Amino acid sequence: MPIEIQLPRLGWSMEEGKFVAWLKQPGERVKAGEPLFTLESDKAAQDVESTDSGILALAPDAPQPGDVVTVGRVLGWLLAEGEHAPAASPQASPTDSGRPAESFSEPNPQSKSAGLPAAEDGQIPASPRARRAAREHHVDLKPLTPTGKGGRIRERDVLAVAKAQLTSASSIAVSGMKALPVSQTRRTIAARLMHSRQTTVPVTITCRSDATQLVALRRQLKAEGEAGKITLVPTLNDILVKLTGAALRQHPLLTGVWAEDRILVPDTIHIGIAVDVNMASTSGESSAAGESALIVPVIRDVCSASLAHIAAQSQKLIAAARAGTLTAADMQGACFTVSNLGTFGIETFTPVINPPESAILGIGAIVREAVPLDDGSFAARERMSLSLTFDHRVIDGAPAARFLQSLRQLIEQPFLGLV
Repeated sequence: MPIEIQLPRLGWSMEEGKFVAWLKQPGERVKAGEPLFTLESDKAAQDVESTDSGILALAPDAPQPGDVVTVGRVLGWLLAEGEHAPAASPQASPTDSGRPAESFSEPNPQSKSAGLPAAEDGQIPASPRARRAAREHHVDLKPLTPTGKGGRIRERDVLAVAKAQLTSASSIAVSGMKALPVSQTRRTIAARLMHSRQTTVPVTITCRSDATQLVALRRQLKAEGEAGKITLVPTLNDILVKLTGAALRQHPLLTGVWAEDRILVPDTIHIGIAVDVNMASTSGESSAAGESALIVPVIRDVCSASLAHIAAQSQKLIAAARAGTLTAADMQGACFTVSNLGTFGIETFTPVINPPESAILGIGAIVREAVPLDDGSFAARERMSLSLTFDHRVIDGAPAARFLQSLRQLIEQPFLGLV
């Protein structure tokens, strides 16, 4: 019996992915566990392995490189020797979410819906996924020509019109404004930000910390690197990630995940680090000029790792993020995120929680200021702002404030958090 090859769900929020390439040719024998095709999702490309063995046969409408494909879509089959691919539409099989996947044929986005049968409730006959797509892309269902069974409008019909409208809008300047295309990566970011807003109760608190000793430590490490005593000099961000791990160990609730009837707290602390990358240089996909994306690779086991190991992890992950070679696994498993905008001169900001995490730390610029002393004189000190956004369902204000207090103390005496 032919074994269906469906587009898998590679992330908890994944609904679609960009097909990159087949790694096997039609008619070629495939073994279970062998890489079958490459898929880009959640801002990372990865090879998808075959779960079964057989001879590869592609669906008539198998995706081409660059096509955006929905989760559950049948891409082809694995056949036994002498077996033939099904003659029926490959999209008649159910998706992994239990909904029937729709069959696809290219509609004409400009044609009208002559003779469109009426639905029993008076609405235009359309699949639930088509109605959702119409809402998301602001497409009117009335003028569409249905290509589904029984005169039903499908998701593909709606997306074809949305694409035509975007193409038209991109070439027309309206009231002095130019419409720029929205990349798949930007849509993923937008969807995650909306999900964060809709599923958390975010509260942000800030405090100021004396970073004089932190700056001195970084300066000392840099001098040791220049003298050849250490091979890799940790950045300020590496040190702050390590100190954040130490503070989280004292206040583990900040790593908790809301699960309705309970709060799940991990045994090991993995911290995500926000990295700004240029999308054009990493993916090659059509995007607005100069558009960047926020990628969040994960530093593993921060509390047990040495500062040198954290620096090595960080350097490797940041390089991969900017080269576009991060895997999905590189961005999974974090229980807390650190976002540093200090290099841009930003002192305070409101970071957005990265679900299913419950908190994120924003690090501001280090600013040299005159600080009054007890004797009435002033001294020049390095000062830094910390902004903590947390999900109030999981964490109350007082525990969140105590975490910031602990982190501030560690920043003011950084050696305590490194031993």
